[in-house]
Amino acid sequence: MSVADIVNACEVNFDGLVGPTHNYSGLAVGNVASMSHGGLVSNPKEGALQGLLKMKSLMDAGYAQGVLPPQQRPDIHALRALGFGGSHGEVLARAAKDAPQLLRAVCSASSMWTANAATITPSVDAPDGRVHFTPANLQSSFHRYLESPTTARVLRAIFCDGQHFAHHSVLPATPAFSDEGAANHTRLCSEPGEPGVHLFVYGRQAFGGEREPKRYPARQTLEASQAVARQHGLSEAQTVFAQQHPDAIDAGVFHNDVIAVGNGPVLLYHEMAFLDEGRTLDELRAKMATPLIPVRVPKEAVSLEDAVASYLFNSQLLSNPDGTMSLVVPGECQADETVWRTIQDHLLAGHNPISEVIVKDVKQSMRNGGGPACLRLRVVLTEAEREALTGRVLLTNALYDDLTAWVNRHYRDRLAVDDLKDPQLAEESLTALDELTQLLKIGSVYPFQRDTTA
Repeated sequence: MSVADIVNACEVNFDGLVGPTHNYSGLAVGNVASMSHGGLVSNPKEGALQGLLKMKSLMDAGYAQGVLPPQQRPDIHALRALGFGGSHGEVLARAAKDAPQLLRAVCSASSMWTANAATITPSVDAPDGRVHFTPANLQSSFHRYLESPTTARVLRAIFCDGQHFAHHSVLPATPAFSDEGAANHTRLCSEPGEPGVHLFVYGRQAFGGEREPKRYPARQTLEASQAVARQHGLSEAQTVFAQQHPDAIDAGVFHNDVIAVGNGPVLLYHEMAFLDEGRTLDELRAKMATPLIPVRVPKEAVSLEDAVASYLFNSQLLSNPDGTMSLVVPGECQADETVWRTIQDHLLAGHNPISEVIVKDVKQSMRNGGGPACLRLRVVLTEAEREALTGRVLLTNALYDDLTAWVNRHYRDRLAVDDLKDPQLAEESLTALDELTQLLKIGSVYPFQRDTTA
């Protein structure tokens, strides 16, 4: 990589658009917010506009921002594969009657949380000098497992230039290789264009090993993390594998990005993030070319329960030109007196680059257990790689206006779980996404199929 590439490289946050079927079905076991809000009435239009407003405000502040489309829902193909026949309306009605949990799963808008979409290695770290992508198999939950084929098509459509981008197959969708994507992966470095060290965090070893959680399942395996690292050509000197603390998982920390966030040389984490905190930090220090800046929040300051409820660590940590960093937190952090005091006294007043906190309202996402960090997939790109992107996916004022108008045209402002069986909702979603692919200029990435059996 040339000096110019290193200087011009930047991190682009690709946020997922909240889909038209955004609802509260309480599908995610181990996700406290998702389970506790199951059955509530959602507002898909508000959710999509909240997400877009977050993207727009960060773009206006000078951060590179991209957009990823939602998935086609309800997934009629999945229901047909499970034995439900007839017209779209008949398929939905039968699923609602005989298997309501399946209907809820195939209507989930969980692809909005693009931190789970894939694991990314920048070109500066890859032996072949290309950006590497591995879509996550998300096999630990059925509603998310359905996402990987479309995720792969979307990523290949946008990052399609073989000179700059390399795409790998999804890992085998078995418990041994359970992969949840970048939600369990953090890259630490000096600057985006400089070589980095990749921290892979896992919850369990498939073939026996250390402690496991007792209450909730561990979604990421060591074997999956190691396989992704091998796919991308990462060496032992470039990787650190650390086990997430089982007690944190049992408290509702279903992904590492709910308990830790890294950016540049800074690792902001809770005391209970890692099973072996000392070894993890020592190995990072030994392998990083620049000094690690650990920012540790003790449990006396913020309990695991408060960390999960506020999503303090599911925040975006963004670099500024002057060397400082901004922390983008959900409004729930400001509402929690203990968490807010910790942000002011421990983070902003501490000896670290974090100099500013930005509060964002993403309540529609938060009620399903996804904060600012869940909503974005981080991709480090050089100027040449940004120019090689296909489609209209880098946010501009014009694209923001078009997407906002698109949401206002197509989205409902009220969606109850019982509404998911409405065949009109399926038609509305299909129409909206058909228009979106044209708006984003990404081609055919959905298995669109009009109802020809009615």
